Amino acid sequence: MLREHRKGESDLIERDGVFYLIAVCDIPEPEVFEPAGFVGVDLGIVDIATTSTGYRAAGRGLDRHRKRQLDLRKKLQAKGTKSAKRLLKKRSRKEARHTANVNHIISKTIVTTAERIGYGIALEDLTGIRGRVRLRKDQRTSLHSWSFHQLASFVEYKAKRAGVPLVYVDPAYTSQQCSEYGHIDRKNRIDQATFACRSCGALMHADDNASHDLARKGATAWTTGRESRVPATP
Repeated sequence: MLREHRKGESDLIERDGVFYLIAVCDIPEPEVFEPAGFVGVDLGIVDIATTSTGYRAAGRGLDRHRKRQLDLRKKLQAKGTKSAKRLLKKRSRKEARHTANVNHIISKTIVTTAERIGYGIALEDLTGIRGRVRLRKDQRTSLHSWSFHQLASFVEYKAKRAGVPLVYVDPAYTSQQCSEYGHIDRKNRIDQATFACRSCGALMHADDNASHDLARKGATAWTTGRESRVPATP
């Protein structure tokens, strides 16, 4: 790929003892295929991403990692020495690389699955997510430290490279609406993990329910967009 699509010069840099080759590549995007359905992707704290195809990117290990890093930062900040400040910057870059690596793995899994089954991807519109999501006090640090926007951008550019359709949809009521028959009720959400429809009795993991709601919204948004592109008959 580098040999075929490289554009301009490349740079070799060293950072924290690791060498990186930075090269700009101009890769033509393939034509987007017509999807047979949509993979809904629900983003969260306990599980970073849950899809309507059954994939779940658990956040437990990452949460432990974040807490370790937070404790280390507090200790270094308390020292206040020059060496501590240098180490803080180094740890910050390392943590950013770790976050990006995890987001790359998750996004690749989502896009590869969608491409394999001929589906598009429905991502929730993240506008105002930090003010919209209601969390326990011990979960707020996780929300503010994890880069959901980065994950969404990784899914988006990987989808473009694979020709996979992608739409952003409004996540409103996905925590309250039954993905089976559409009944909306705040009481449907029993707790963080449990969704139980008070109308039809459907019982499932709350994130699974939300991902199926997002998949349905994605299909609707795609159809609506396609219809809006059809020229009006004279």
